[in-house]
Formats: sequence, C-alpha cells, structure tokens
Amino acid sequence: MIAIYKRELKAYFLTPIGYIFCGMYLAVSGLAFADTTLLEQSTSSLPTYFLYMMAIFAILIPLLTMKLFAEDRKSRTEQVLLTAPVSLTGMIMGKYFAALTVFAATFLVNSFNFVLLFQYGSPNTASIFSNILGLFLIGCAFIAIGAFLSALTENQLIAAVTSIGSIAAILVVSFVADKIGVQWVRVVLKWFSIINRYAPFTNQQLDITAIVYFFSLSAVFLFLTVRVYEKRRWS
Repeated sequence: MIAIYKRELKAYFLTPIGYIFCGMYLAVSGLAFADTTLLEQSTSSLPTYFLYMMAIFAILIPLLTMKLFAEDRKSRTEQVLLTAPVSLTGMIMGKYFAALTVFAATFLVNSFNFVLLFQYGSPNTASIFSNILGLFLIGCAFIAIGAFLSALTENQLIAAVTSIGSIAAILVVSFVADKIGVQWVRVVLKWFSIINRYAPFTNQQLDITAIVYFFSLSAVFLFLTVRVYEKRRWS
C-alpha cells in the first residue's frame, strides 16, 4: 500500500492536476473568504463561507479524484495493479490516501486564512475549529465518492462530471426534502443529508453521530470501489 501511495502522490505533481487543484482551491476559497469576512470586516458571515466551500468542493474534488482509477484503466496499467503483491483494499486505500494527502495539505494551508479574523476582534475559536473539522470530514467523504466513480470508467472527463453531479445531488437533498409532503420520506432524506449532518458543527458541537456518519459514508464508497475491482479481477 505504501508503494502505491507514494506512486500516486508523486503522480499528482508530475502532471498538472496537482498544481491545478492546489492553485484553484487556494484562489477560489481565498476569494470566497475575502468576500464573506474580510470585506465585511466581520465574522458573522462565516456560516456562508463554509456553505460556499461545500459548493467549491463539489467542483474541485472531482478534479483530484478523476484520475485515480480511470487513468490506469485507460493506459492499460490496471492489470499491473491487479496482479501486484498487495490486496485490493491496500491498493485502493493507497490511492485514496494519496488524494486525501493532497487535499489535506491544501486544506491546512487555506485554514491559515482564519488567523486574519483576529484583527477584527475575538472570533469564536471553538466555532472555527468545529467548522473546519466538519468541512474536512465532508472532503474525505467526497474523495471516496469520486474515487468510486473513477473506478467505473476509463474516461477522466466522465469520472469528473459524474462526480460533480453526484456530489451536487447529495448537497441539495436537504433543500429538496423540505418540499416533499410525505413526512417519512422527508425524514429519511434529511437523515442522509450532508448539510443536516454538518449543522451541529456550526453550533460548536462535536456530534459523534455526524462524525460516524461521515466516516461511514467514506467507508461505504471505498468498499464499493473494492467490490468493483474484485469483480473486474475475476471477469
């Protein structure tokens, strides 16, 4: 797994994808942060900033995940991975952690923006950290979703577009649920809604149920990716 992790991590910066992701992430999130907090000279718009970041994730994270498996399938190096002396789970986790490392490093650098808030007063540090944690967990889940969809195709563009569509659909579930008249359907949709699960973090609550939900969502899509490759290995 470590060898695959190093190979994938290196590959991000041997091609433009890693640089494009990092550059676009820092630029767009920086503009969103400036628009919602610095220009307003207030921290009251932080919830709006974090909602913007979810929308930004829906577009940028698929750029990070679209090559994870689709590229190997297209270049016919997939068989090398399938016959490598590593389990399918190890292979997939190596690739997942490589994408997660690039995301986490960029996410960490971007988080230093919050230091600027202290020039406007004494922002609620607990609220900032809880929101950062919730947003990071959402990013982890979105990477797992993108990895699964990348494993289904050899076309990176298709992988990116389907990932954007799927993540966007997950984000709007909460808004759609409010318009459904059937109560039990509304309750089920809100239970699966990422925005609803994120809500406790905006209130400085480290909701264990929400944390378990995000880890479980990541685990489910990584498990499905393993199943895709198990089927492919024996077909």
